[in-house]
Amino acid sequence: MSGWNPPPGNRKMHGDLMYLFVITAEDRQVSITASTRGFYLNQSTAYHFNPKPASPRFLSHSLVELLNQISPTFKKNFAVLQKKRVQRHPFERIATPFQVYSWTAPQAEHAMDCVRAEDAYTSRLGYEEHIPGQTRDWNEELQTTRELPRKNLPERLLRERAIFKVHSDFTAAATRGAMAVIDGNVMAINPSEETKMQMFIWNNIFFSLGFDVRDHYKDFGGDMAAYVAPANDLNGVRTYNAVDVEGLYTLGTVVVDYRGYRVTAQSIIPGILERDQEQSVIYGSIDFGKTVVSHPRYLELLERTSRPLKILRHRVLNDRDEEVELCSSVECKGIIGNDGRHYILDLLRTFPPDLNFLPVPGEELPEECTRAGFPRAHGHKLCCLRQELVDAFVEHRYLLFMKLAALQLMQQKASKVETPTSLENGGPPSSAEAESGDSVGPEAGSEEEGSSVSGLAKVKELAETIASDDGTVDPRSREVIRNACKAVGSISSTAFDIRFNPDIFSPGVRFPESCQDEVRDQKQLLKDAAAFLLSCQIPGLVKDCTEHVVLPMDGATLAEAMRQRGINMRYLGKVLDLVLRSPARDQLDHIYKIGIGELITRSTKHIFKTYLQGVELSGLSAAISHFLNCFLSSYPNPVAHLPADELLSKKRNKKRKNRPPGATDNTAWAVMTPQELWRNICQEAKSYFDFTLECDSVDQAVETYGLQKITLLREISLKTGIQILLKEYSFDSRHKPAFTEEDVLNIFPVVKHVNPKASDAFHFFQSGQAKVQQGFLKEGCELISEALNLFNNVYGAMHVEICACLRLLARLHYIMGDYAEALSNQQKAVLMSERVMGIEHPNTIQEYMHLALYCFASSQLSTALSLLYRARYLMLLVFGEDHPEMALLDNNIGLVLHGVMEYDLSLRFLENALSVTTKYHGPKALKVALSHHLVARVYESKAEFRSALQHEKEGYTIYKTQLGEDHEKTRESSEYLKCLTQQAVALQRTMNEIYRNGPSANIPPLKFTAPSMASVLEQLNVINGILFIPLSQKDLENLKAEVARRHQLQEASRNRDKADDTATDPEPARALEDMVGSPQTTKEDPSMSLQG
Repeated sequence: MSGWNPPPGNRKMHGDLMYLFVITAEDRQVSITASTRGFYLNQSTAYHFNPKPASPRFLSHSLVELLNQISPTFKKNFAVLQKKRVQRHPFERIATPFQVYSWTAPQAEHAMDCVRAEDAYTSRLGYEEHIPGQTRDWNEELQTTRELPRKNLPERLLRERAIFKVHSDFTAAATRGAMAVIDGNVMAINPSEETKMQMFIWNNIFFSLGFDVRDHYKDFGGDMAAYVAPANDLNGVRTYNAVDVEGLYTLGTVVVDYRGYRVTAQSIIPGILERDQEQSVIYGSIDFGKTVVSHPRYLELLERTSRPLKILRHRVLNDRDEEVELCSSVECKGIIGNDGRHYILDLLRTFPPDLNFLPVPGEELPEECTRAGFPRAHGHKLCCLRQELVDAFVEHRYLLFMKLAALQLMQQKASKVETPTSLENGGPPSSAEAESGDSVGPEAGSEEEGSSVSGLAKVKELAETIASDDGTVDPRSREVIRNACKAVGSISSTAFDIRFNPDIFSPGVRFPESCQDEVRDQKQLLKDAAAFLLSCQIPGLVKDCTEHVVLPMDGATLAEAMRQRGINMRYLGKVLDLVLRSPARDQLDHIYKIGIGELITRSTKHIFKTYLQGVELSGLSAAISHFLNCFLSSYPNPVAHLPADELLSKKRNKKRKNRPPGATDNTAWAVMTPQELWRNICQEAKSYFDFTLECDSVDQAVETYGLQKITLLREISLKTGIQILLKEYSFDSRHKPAFTEEDVLNIFPVVKHVNPKASDAFHFFQSGQAKVQQGFLKEGCELISEALNLFNNVYGAMHVEICACLRLLARLHYIMGDYAEALSNQQKAVLMSERVMGIEHPNTIQEYMHLALYCFASSQLSTALSLLYRARYLMLLVFGEDHPEMALLDNNIGLVLHGVMEYDLSLRFLENALSVTTKYHGPKALKVALSHHLVARVYESKAEFRSALQHEKEGYTIYKTQLGEDHEKTRESSEYLKCLTQQAVALQRTMNEIYRNGPSANIPPLKFTAPSMASVLEQLNVINGILFIPLSQKDLENLKAEVARRHQLQEASRNRDKADDTATDPEPARALEDMVGSPQTTKEDPSMSLQG
């Protein structure tokens, strides 16, 4: 921008808009006028203003065209730049909806850039760029998008797109604001208060810090409770948003962890700042249950959410001993804004409390809990059960209800006597019953399977009839349902309906005398839920890990697997204990390593949070590098480098109070030692996770638990937002510390936010998956393509769910033989996964493997090999060698190398895969037999028949033991053994001939066959879970008839279930990695494909 801006009045009347000052690559200085007619050179210089056109008098409609005229170098370079930009894939350039930060970065040169400087300066003023001159009213935008109509598909798409766009914009703005608050660039609205109590408003967003202000959380655990409350509140907002009841509004909420502080960013309810909280709140309590108020409109709105969220409508006493009816926890506040909307906020106790971490005097927990050492006092009293656990518990109880009722009906039918007294007592089922109930699934096998299935169908029919209030049901059948309801803890005696009272065991909440029976039942239900988590969910997770149904690669994927089963991270110690005691301990070695790494890095994160709060901004990089040295470096006594004293002004330090709270001594962090840090880590692991770490230094931890320092560095950086320089670090050097100040490049915010869903697209995606599982590949492919269009409509081009869609489409096209289309879709999936998840995320590693397979099928062998090597390198970084997924990777690499006749190298990978597979699947597993066969094939190609025979015999023995003599696989292996034996004999004869006759020996040519690409691809398909089975025409006809029959049965059962349907939170779209189920048929090809 030229210093002659803005144009004076007389020049404005000539059409001048602005002036630019340009220095060309040839070092020529020119001034340019941007006018209403176009761009032209003027005669101004740095010191003299002359707006008249300069010669050559050339008027251009675009600035680029004018610059091309005056600078040949610009013309040449700009053309190259454009060409390069066009060559990049659009997915490399499109912005992601939510910022993804990388924990490593190369050293970037900081070049001078006036445009960047100007951008940074203008955006720091706190104005949004979208609407010049005014800030966005976030609350109005968030609520207006929710009010959009949703009667048909186009309306719903428009609404979901608007909701997603506003949420992603709000998250970006809130993150910027939170960083500005912590960096001290925003003025507090209560500057006279102590820094911990300060609140901020920036860009129409309200910011508060995660500290216990005015002893609000004194009874719940003080600062620790105040730190956890925003995350619980965000979970509540997510849940109510997912239920999406018309007329009920939540605040836009984002939780940002930055530089050791937790900042909650919320949209502002209109009018809330002009009145006191006591006047505003017309529903709920502002003092944790002492004064409680209710409102009929709120009760009506919240009643609609109570069924999907399993929340019980209940009564509590206020300070005047009056009964008040609520349909949420007492902390949930209802406020009617000046816009007339009904808002709910403070949703931190949406879900029932977790009694395993809430010791209550006089209350006994079930035996499963006491045996595991519960209840344990936690750092705060806001521990809640996860929504996933509540849903799993209710589903488990429903199966138990059906089983009990069916049993009674069958007994009634058989003996025509009164129902058994054991159920009349109506006590809650014992834990043994509960566990047995857990095994009663849709496919439970029993001696009386046929009769029990018909019994369950009768119960369902009976329950529906009673629920519809039909008078035709005989009293004994009613009694059956009533007893079953009572036994499982249903709140209704005529239908299965389990709900939780979130206020049970809340300090300060009192219940009326008339509700004591209900309160007693609710307490028992909570105890049963706590026991269910320990007796069913955690063992279920460990069982799934043993069977490799769940295959985490790093801490984040393990945490995700736990959360999907409703297991909170505070149970990580209990999960590891169970892994240690498991009979299949060796097969869970990878889970144990990941779990220990996660436990160490989470404990370290808790310490790092308080450590950073005592650091001045000027000492940040020194403090972080010192902490990382104490945590990961083998150097025995790292010394912190304090900022140079002569630069610290004592006077300024005393006055600068407008910054978040820090320790009084801002250099206290410098005295930390590795011994002290590791002692604190072990204490934190014991107090938070109840797990004893057997290590007092990083080297001991690495040796004892088989961890990698680079993996620990990645985990701690991702959890705390540290970004470090991309280079080789010598962690094990005892002569110098691993990290210096220059190695810490940045510290990023870690952001938690709401993820709005595309519900229609998700239903299409699910239907497509179901079709694929039934064998209708074409229809499934069409549905998933439609889902992809809808996802693009709502989320834009970049999103995790679009990535899953593309992966599945690629898989389907590959199975149907369209390799080019498969390759195209998978390439997009890889690019997207790198952008939205991170370049070394476990999902990205798997995307590389799929892409490598499709590249090999398309005869791009070197690309396939490069991709597999890349995936292996990332796997080593994320976990290390010893992982079941590494065996799959090595098998893939070994097969491709076999295909290109690199036999020795191929053997190294295949033998490594064999040893890993043997460890994790057991020596008798079918995967081990396949691995032996792959190794035997390479030995055959090398003409080492003795080794080949040895491996193939091992495989044959496994097939024979597991599948029997007559199985196709056993016969194939037997044939291959014969073939190998013949080749070995032929080779031996030839050798004997040479020994006998010397140079004059007459040798027939030996046949060594190089592997064909088709055979290698066939084996690649098998190890990646894709089998092609040739079928006769008759088989196809039978198959179609069977699929049609199953489809009819499913439709019939779906129609019956429609009455029971309730609105629940759709799960995040997950790619169908293993399309197990009915075989898939296509019209063109009489071969069918089965993936398992």
